[in-house]
Amino acid sequence: MATTNDLKNGLVLNLDGQLWTVTAFQHVKPGKGGAFVRTTLKHVLTGKVVDKTFNAGTKVDTATVDRRNMTYLYKDGADFVFMDAETYDQITVLAETVGDNANYLLENFEVQVAVHEGVPLYIELPTSVELIVQHTDPGLQGDRSTGGTKPATLETGAEIQVPLFLTTGEKIKVDTRDGRYLGRVSN
Repeated sequence: MATTNDLKNGLVLNLDGQLWTVTAFQHVKPGKGGAFVRTTLKHVLTGKVVDKTFNAGTKVDTATVDRRNMTYLYKDGADFVFMDAETYDQITVLAETVGDNANYLLENFEVQVAVHEGVPLYIELPTSVELIVQHTDPGLQGDRSTGGTKPATLETGAEIQVPLFLTTGEKIKVDTRDGRYLGRVSN
């Protein structure tokens, strides 16, 4: 348990059995009436964002979310198996929990897995990863009608838009948040 005075960004609250991360907060002391705390909360599992106001000094239930560095080992059916970097324990994370991050996961890749009471909540990738272009059609000189991009399939199976000058087999940097091409990686 904590009070609203202890709120800080990144703190996970347990409100009515659901986990919410504090993304912003502001202590407000109006001229009349009692002080309160205005917060912006993000649902840990769904990503839904809501604004919630608490009276100052109100007790809130905090949840302990353990963020662990883990290595992605392999895919087990639809699910993903990770190994804790310190204890070497292996955990299975459901495909729904991994979500779109699967587009950027390679074996032996380091990620952070957030765990609450033994249940994996989400995985956090670095903001950018380096992947090899598995296949892309050759760009035609003078073809600028598409804004200078073409589809490319990465080694993970994800498909993103890349500039026309890229060829199959090149290593590129990709933004894991939105799948944007960030540049070539020199070998």
